[in-house]
Amino acid sequence: MKESRRPRRGDEVELVIEGVDARGHGVATLSADRVRVPGAVPGARVRAQVRRRRRGAIDADLLETVERGPWFVEPRCAHAASCGGCSFQHLAYEAQLAQLGALLERTLRPLAADGALAIEPVAGCDDPWNYRNKMDFTFANRRWIEPGEEEGADAHFALGLHAPGRHDKVLDVERCDIAFAEASAILATARRLAREQELAPWDLREHAGLLRHLVLRKSFATGEILVSLVTSDDAPAEVEPYAAALLAAHPEITTFVQSVNTRPASIAVGERERVLHGEGFITEELAGLRFRISAASFFQTNTAQADRLARTVARRASTDGTVYDLCCGAGVLGLAAAASASRVVGFELVPAAVADARRNAGANGVANARFVEGDLAATLPEFDGPPPDVCIADPPRAGLHPRVIAALRRLRPARLVYVSCNPAAAVRDLLPLRSDGYRVVRVEPLDLFPHTPHLECVLTLEGPAEAR
Repeated sequence: MKESRRPRRGDEVELVIEGVDARGHGVATLSADRVRVPGAVPGARVRAQVRRRRRGAIDADLLETVERGPWFVEPRCAHAASCGGCSFQHLAYEAQLAQLGALLERTLRPLAADGALAIEPVAGCDDPWNYRNKMDFTFANRRWIEPGEEEGADAHFALGLHAPGRHDKVLDVERCDIAFAEASAILATARRLAREQELAPWDLREHAGLLRHLVLRKSFATGEILVSLVTSDDAPAEVEPYAAALLAAHPEITTFVQSVNTRPASIAVGERERVLHGEGFITEELAGLRFRISAASFFQTNTAQADRLARTVARRASTDGTVYDLCCGAGVLGLAAAASASRVVGFELVPAAVADARRNAGANGVANARFVEGDLAATLPEFDGPPPDVCIADPPRAGLHPRVIAALRRLRPARLVYVSCNPAAAVRDLLPLRSDGYRVVRVEPLDLFPHTPHLECVLTLEGPAEAR
């Protein structure tokens, strides 16, 4: 290829990988173009083939790693090359944290009023393995065949995770090193029993079959383990012997729930549940509070880091006044902040989450918290309670609705503690507040999902003098 022309589709190029992007892909610079290479490790020299070029960006496929670079490590998981659960197990954990921090700094740069932000180093996990307290595995009758498998390998049963970009095929996961320690053995037994008892896995195209999902959850505080088996029908004659055999093989399972999902959508939550063993829930602890977690409850999947997150938010939201907890979910952050506040008001759309939040407040003896159910874009502007001194916002990846931003600008809390799982959305949400005199005084990133590009971030904003 001549140096004078820009690379085209099919061209081979040699690159030094400089960093990662928000999807965990390796990135490099070639002349004036930014090149994305999935699977490439920062610091490595690679050979890649151009797949697509548009608007100054090139997507390329990794052909060969010429030099591994200083931060390459051998992946711990046998499925790392085929599974989408981890983006870069082949990158040393210290380098992962450094790359996430650099990516965050670039993303948040528009919020820096004076050219700099007080961004702390990314708080990593003490142990980046076996950290997940929940895993959702899928049953399927179409198994993803991994490279190197023998021709004619059985492809009619899988229990695992969807192959990247393939919603019709499932990678048969033998072991998951980011799931809690007991999960892999339970997963293996669940697979063996399903095959021995000839239970039909779900057909993702025809929407037929009995077994749909196996959800495993663990409390790191109590050691309790919950298994939720999602099926397409009640089928007690098939499900109850299966559950009994799994419980006999794994006495560490403290509760077993069957969830029935008759709809085509491939979600691990059903229209009805049956508790086949135990109480139907487990109990976890965060920030000195206890939370009941059922099969369908939302809860942060990294208990140790979620505890650190809740304590961080509680410190930054500390006030003897009123706290609004926007998008409060089951109330974890607001309840953690309630110890110092005179009152906490949580706002949440999902009725089941509001019910969980009220139950969690009662179970923990928190009497100064109330919860408002409904669409935040409608309930916050119309709420007639005491105005907030501090607002906590923990929005979904899409960020806050423009009407919520407008309401915050009218309410003018003295402080805003914004919890972001999508820094780009945080920039969009917070720029209007900066124009009102708010400034970002502290940025505290936490790695809740090691080996992935996802980063949780606590941004603390102080209002102008009249707001304080």
